[in-house]
Amino acid sequence: MPQRPPAQVTVAEAIARDVPVYLDEIGRIVPVDSVAVIPQVGGKVMTAHLEDGAFVRKGDLLFEIDDRPFKAAVALAEATLAQNRAELELANVEYRRVEDLMKRSIATPLEYDQRRVAKDIAQARVEWAQAALDQAKLNLEHTRILSPVSGRAGARLIDAGNVVRADDRPLVTIQRLDPIYAEFTVTENDLGTVRKYVAAKGDEWGEHPEHGLRVEVDVPASSARVLSALGAPIAASQPTSAPVGPRAGRLVFLDNAVQQTTGTVRLRATLENADHYFWPGQFVNVRLVLTTKTDAVLIPEQARQVGRQGAFVYVVTDKGIAQMRPIVLGQRHGDLIVAEHGLTAGERVIVTGQLSVMPDAEVVVVGGGDATSSPATAGKTAAASGGPLSASAPGETHADAKAVGMAPVSDKAKAVGMAPESQFETAASQPGTLAP
Repeated sequence: MPQRPPAQVTVAEAIARDVPVYLDEIGRIVPVDSVAVIPQVGGKVMTAHLEDGAFVRKGDLLFEIDDRPFKAAVALAEATLAQNRAELELANVEYRRVEDLMKRSIATPLEYDQRRVAKDIAQARVEWAQAALDQAKLNLEHTRILSPVSGRAGARLIDAGNVVRADDRPLVTIQRLDPIYAEFTVTENDLGTVRKYVAAKGDEWGEHPEHGLRVEVDVPASSARVLSALGAPIAASQPTSAPVGPRAGRLVFLDNAVQQTTGTVRLRATLENADHYFWPGQFVNVRLVLTTKTDAVLIPEQARQVGRQGAFVYVVTDKGIAQMRPIVLGQRHGDLIVAEHGLTAGERVIVTGQLSVMPDAEVVVVGGGDATSSPATAGKTAAASGGPLSASAPGETHADAKAVGMAPVSDKAKAVGMAPESQFETAASQPGTLAP
């Protein structure tokens, strides 16, 4: 019986890098300021200067309420104040006269007390009239409704001509978009870990927000890519020409109690949002970076296999022998995954062709399998800087393979009679599946 020829495989070298240790959560975008503009005086709305969805600055005029009744109230208060001041002047004159007569024993103590009390009453009336005038002027100012914050207005809820009441329903809601919050939760099991690394930075909440843990936030999908494929403009919720990817912020808040119904605790990160990439109420993916793991061993995610004993990889020795090596996997970083135990940097692992491999059998490496063809470039972005490695987009597997010197399976399958790549992925993903 003819001997089975060695399996043809492509390999990549395990590499050592500093990578972040993180928690991935789902969050929601929340505005820093959200103000419901409510009239403080009642009356007829004469003019609405605000358009739906307009961006406004603090102090911009939004609405004008009929001010004629309030101008009349100011005039009345001014007249009342003038009258009370005149009465106070008369009371002072009468008091001084009785005081002089009292010294000459002409006026009685009763007359003296009456004039003194009358003077005090007149003084109180002046102060009351002054307060009434201040209130009337304040009400007059409230007929001009100004924006309390800078931000984007929602739909206008009142049009000109309607009559509004003081402290009733809001006229419009304004939300500040820059900076903006990303709120998310972690389980109470992770709370101790989060607090540990927060304390390691010397900031046990709120004293130095700039020292907070790094948080990376992104929208769940790249709608810009879909719309560009359809020839449509960029989505309104991501109106930016900047590269698509996570935006970095800082953890600034952790709630003071665990929510009893969910067993989670709420956290908040602050993000710069000058281009309005994030939108209030939007769901986002949040990555809380706790610390950095130094010299972590990384391998391509497609090298991972699953058997009856758990995860394993095929390691190619210097003699070209494929050894089945059990490993303990860690967190993913883009196209790479951390091997916590079982591998060392520099060892070559099989990334394609695993189904044709027999343990402890000879294999033939095709497409280059030395250190220069390792997938180091697959994580070229954030791994070197300690940030998370960005995942490649669907459909980039073959391009990535060519970039790192690995032959794509679909190209090599024709030459060696191997099954297409999709069959490898399907079979490798089944628990307990080993090479024949």
